[in-house]
Amino acid sequence: MDIETHPFEPFLPEGARILFLGSFPPQPHRWSMPFYYPNWINDFWRIMGLLHFGDKDHFCIPAEKRFDEAAIRAFCTERGLAFYDTACAVRRLKDNASDAFLQVVTPTDIPALLARIPRCHALVTTGEKASSVVADTFGCGVPPVGGCIDLNLPDAGGNRPLRFWRMPSTSRAYPLPLSKKAEAYQQLLRIEYSDSLAI
Repeated sequence: MDIETHPFEPFLPEGARILFLGSFPPQPHRWSMPFYYPNWINDFWRIMGLLHFGDKDHFCIPAEKRFDEAAIRAFCTERGLAFYDTACAVRRLKDNASDAFLQVVTPTDIPALLARIPRCHALVTTGEKASSVVADTFGCGVPPVGGCIDLNLPDAGGNRPLRFWRMPSTSRAYPLPLSKKAEAYQQLLRIEYSDSLAI
């Protein structure tokens, strides 16, 4: 069975405060852009548009069924949002994008990612498999969906406090309406930003 390596470089803007970690990108034929959460029917960027601009279609180009990659990169850089996934290499046990059929071959070195973004204080997973990998990495439990736990990451400056958030998956296969998913992400962002959002 073929091993797939991660197609994207980590997106780690200077000054990043929040690191989002999914499991692994879908197959390229499902991409609407070569960036994180690229599947047109994934609602991550709709949630970000709703929470920051009051418009779920803010990052959408509906006529082309794709997301506006340039606008998304600029937004994430400005807001200090970093992205990668919890696996660098996987096997797909079935020919689909489901986490249930992803076998992690090489987990991501998450502490090494965090060392590159020293201002980051929140680690956010967006699904069950990603949450399990983070829990295994840090030897901790998995927070409830929409909740967080505190971690201490040893680094050059001593123990670095982090919050580990487990958020609902933004895949439409996850049985929760967009509005309810947005409420969970709204709580996360309000706490980590300590400022106002669009809703």
